[in-house]
Amino acid sequence: MGHYAAVWDHKAATEMTKDWNGIDQVFLRNPHGASAKISLHGGHVVSWRNDQGEELLFTSNKAIFKHPKSMRGGIQICYPQFGDCGLLDQHGFARNKIWVIDENPPPLNSKESLGKSFVDLLLKPSEEDLKQWPHSFEFRLRVSLAIDGDLTLTSRVRNVNGKPFSFLFAYHTYLSVSDISEVRVEGLETLDYLDNLRKRELLTEQGDSITFESEMDRTYIRSPKVVAVLDHERKRTYVIGKEGLPDTVVWNPWEKKSKTMANFGDDEYKSMLCVDGAAVERPITLKPGEEWTGRLMLTAVKSSFCFDQLELQSKGF
Repeated sequence: MGHYAAVWDHKAATEMTKDWNGIDQVFLRNPHGASAKISLHGGHVVSWRNDQGEELLFTSNKAIFKHPKSMRGGIQICYPQFGDCGLLDQHGFARNKIWVIDENPPPLNSKESLGKSFVDLLLKPSEEDLKQWPHSFEFRLRVSLAIDGDLTLTSRVRNVNGKPFSFLFAYHTYLSVSDISEVRVEGLETLDYLDNLRKRELLTEQGDSITFESEMDRTYIRSPKVVAVLDHERKRTYVIGKEGLPDTVVWNPWEKKSKTMANFGDDEYKSMLCVDGAAVERPITLKPGEEWTGRLMLTAVKSSFCFDQLELQSKGF
């Protein structure tokens, strides 16, 4: 691994392509065959595959990916609003805008690029955006794929406005699972959560782990930095690490709501689960010139693999 890290050229591992609408996409790969694909439409991660070529993110078979609407699936950037908690469209406007490649981004920690293939994207508000949300900002997003196939998204929002502003944020992450009834989430036990199906009523998690038997839409507040999603049938565990993101949103629409959703199959709820690193219970406020950083780190491993504290530390969790 050290040898690869020393010689791996991230630019050689990055390829520009276009989707069927002619919008640019960035294709990242690593030496072992893992890959990720990021669209400049929304800074949207539309694919993440392991070294066996297996797709790890869910995308609806009925998804329509045509500007300015977002595609249902992958990893969406929800900014400056999450859900319908505000005056903007659902999940804010960042996921519907065309981003540009940032050729000269401000430096990140050296670990963010060592041995990784990555791309840096940039979003600034248009005049239309400023009419809806009158705050000037620079939003930088780095998506990186590591030698071991881990996927990391690092968002940096800087206030270039003359006054403070506040925003909500989430990495709306659609994970591909075999059967939602056979999946459980660990790491959120005993935590308080806002039940979005009960007008954000504050409740406390009672289970030893989270399992799914009906629609779920919860915001776990002050959640730990690491959460695990165990898929028994596929013998796969997703480990979701986060920094700068105090909340974790867990969502599955289940059968009844699925039938009412646009661009989503009636039975597709069975093969997806959203677990989002988020900052939605309390807004993030930036003074003029201040910058906020929020990071999401995704790992997919065999369920027999056991993460101890040293392993987590070695992965940056």
